[in-house]
Amino acid sequence: MTVVRALARPLLSVIFVVQGANAIRNPEPLVPKAQPVTDRMVPMVKKVAPPQVSDRIPDTTANLVRLNGAVHVLGGLALASGKGRRLGAGLLAASLVPTTLAGHPFWLEKDKTVRNQQRINFMKNLGILGGLLLAAVDTEGKPGVAWRATHGAKAAKRETKRGAKAAKREAKELAREAKHAAKLAKAELHLG
Repeated sequence: MTVVRALARPLLSVIFVVQGANAIRNPEPLVPKAQPVTDRMVPMVKKVAPPQVSDRIPDTTANLVRLNGAVHVLGGLALASGKGRRLGAGLLAASLVPTTLAGHPFWLEKDKTVRNQQRINFMKNLGILGGLLLAAVDTEGKPGVAWRATHGAKAAKRETKRGAKAAKREAKELAREAKHAAKLAKAELHLG
């Protein structure tokens, strides 16, 4: 791991761990802002999710806020520690979308000053989302699964061609040797 990664991951995750822990301990201040988003999203998710998932979705907005906080804490710790960092970054990115929509709906604000402040916070979250997406796909310089699969298939094809060419050369050489052996046998018959 590079020094930049060792510094960047904890810096990117600290807001999620701290705010997630706060949401778990004290969700009530966040409930009024989360309510409009959860009222729209939960029925949609319950409709498309399999029964074993939809049955486990919390019924109250406070518990949904706590659940989101838990995702933030766990994802943040995974990202910061490097253990499950890509999954953690992906979870944080996915949970940041509804968090941002609930927390910073600048388009609903009438007061110009409040609207500008909400817009700035909204855009900050978009920047954090970009960082999380980069962290989610970061393979630390190692080839990703897709690259390895593609290049593995190409390498296998190359090796197969090489093997076929070698087998063809070998068969030609054996044919030459057999022809030469036949000539020698024929010559011995004529001498003897």
